[in-house]
Amino acid sequence: MTPEFVLGLFLILVGTIAVAFPREKTYLARLINLEIPGWGVLLVMLSYNEALALLTFGGVTTLTVYLFARVLQKKEGAL
Repeated sequence: MTPEFVLGLFLILVGTIAVAFPREKTYLARLINLEIPGWGVLLVMLSYNEALALLTFGGVTTLTVYLFARVLQKKEGAL
């Protein structure tokens, strides 16, 4: 097991807990905490193939930020 793989698994675990149980229960805090397991997934994929990891990380990060930004806009408009 490479150090990238172990660190990636640790970040996935910690990030998932941070998203599920945030200190501040705001959508922005959850969006920021969602990046932690994203970096963990990147490190796990880097232990296998660099090109695959970077392309997947770029695509997934773009989609998740867009979706959460839309959710934030709709929630702020409803208040």
